[in-house]
Amino acid sequence: MKVIYHKDFNQSYCSDPAAAAGRIEAVVKAIRDKVTFVDAIPARKEDIAACHTPSHMERVAREGIYDIAALAAGGAIQAAEIGLLEPCFAVIRPPGHHASANSAWGFCYFNNMAIALEKLKRENRIKKAFVLDIDLHFGDGTMNILEGTGYVSLYNPSASYPEEYLKSVKSRLSEEKVDIIGVSAGFDNHKDDWGGLLSTSDYTKIGRMVREASKKNGGGCFAILEGGYNHSVLGQNVMAFIEGMEGK
Repeated sequence: MKVIYHKDFNQSYCSDPAAAAGRIEAVVKAIRDKVTFVDAIPARKEDIAACHTPSHMERVAREGIYDIAALAAGGAIQAAEIGLLEPCFAVIRPPGHHASANSAWGFCYFNNMAIALEKLKRENRIKKAFVLDIDLHFGDGTMNILEGTGYVSLYNPSASYPEEYLKSVKSRLSEEKVDIIGVSAGFDNHKDDWGGLLSTSDYTKIGRMVREASKKNGGGCFAILEGGYNHSVLGQNVMAFIEGMEGK
């Protein structure tokens, strides 16, 4: 599988857990012998501006985060574009699902998922999209930007037991008839991470469900990295999800 990545994502751009040293390296180490890396390219200002206000973009620039955030957004765009033809994963940071049009929190700056889908829609490459957000935390920014557009449906599963969680994901995916499925792939709901719920093999199952649903729709699928903070398990969880998207 093609994986969008850039060495600049290895840098610690600020002090939050999403930028902790070793986070991206842990992922790359786990997947490097099994995927094909594609260098991320920064998103253009007009692509970011399609989802964010000028004042928000200026705030991100003043914080000194603009370049790395634009690189992450560009990586998401590339993953979505490739995802129209074949499954693709973007190992990017900063994450994005808590970024709204004029604000952001939770280690996010630009909404990578929204920027990617809006670009595909503006270019008439998709008519309908579905966002599955499997991060531990609700993707409020993605909802704020995309919910009212009319072409995107969103789902943030929540459950007390793994079996219930997986059942809800499978059920919702079966309902969606879309051109592309985008996954906000947070891994902080792993049993050894903040959420303490899912196993590594559960991520394989979710990835496989996404791939099967996209094939049934005759559409595409892609995923972008959001949360996941236990470096000792993050890489294997990403690899497990990728293997599921590959149909393994």
